[in-house]
Amino acid sequence: MKKLQRILTTLSSIISIGFGVWHFFVPILWDWYSYIDQEATELIVAVRAINVFFSLSLVLFGVINIILINHKKTERFTLLIILSATSILWSIRVIMQIFYPQGSLNTALQYSMLFTFILVLSGYFISLIILLFYKQNH
Repeated sequence: MKKLQRILTTLSSIISIGFGVWHFFVPILWDWYSYIDQEATELIVAVRAINVFFSLSLVLFGVINIILINHKKTERFTLLIILSATSILWSIRVIMQIFYPQGSLNTALQYSMLFTFILVLSGYFISLIILLFYKQNH
């Protein structure tokens, strides 16, 4: 069970890190700022700041999960906290993709995003369930 937990968390974390790194470049790739009035400088700065913060958060959560799940001295409680937090974050992302889908102009993109978000959530959530019910030293 411990090995399965490590594999699932690591895979979900790698995908999360990938999303984070990719998202640093999304504003340039999709020309976000062309949709915003150039005189709305505060809005441009705010969108940039939110995107950087979001991208960095995905990368950091992924890296922290990988470190904690693979470190032999990580306490069970610490893993419960980080896996709970990432499960909640990805649950919200899945719910938002269901009710307010991104990529709705392209059905394949919309559902592949939903599938990927569910995949990441599943890895973290199953790892959390294993940790909750597997009583040995994680």
